[in-house]
Amino acid sequence: MDKKNALRAGALAAGTTLMMLLMSSPALALTRDDGDDPGPGLSVIETLGLYVLAPLALFALIAGLVWVLDRSKDRNDPTSSNIAVKGKA
Repeated sequence: MDKKNALRAGALAAGTTLMMLLMSSPALALTRDDGDDPGPGLSVIETLGLYVLAPLALFALIAGLVWVLDRSKDRNDPTSSNIAVKGKA
């Protein structure tokens, strides 16, 4: 990618991000809607557990299951992995 295209892509990404931030103003969250009944807030420990530890644990569980239940044999490539290349002396 040349310099002009990179600059164009960066300007587009920055402009899109800026517009998204301006359109979703946090001040709109202060007005309550009809029927709005928010529950109690989460503590720091609950937030970290829900949004950091739970996804990491789920990832580790899935990766561990894939690793343990993988029944494939060692795949050796007989055409390229056992070729001994000697340099000309």
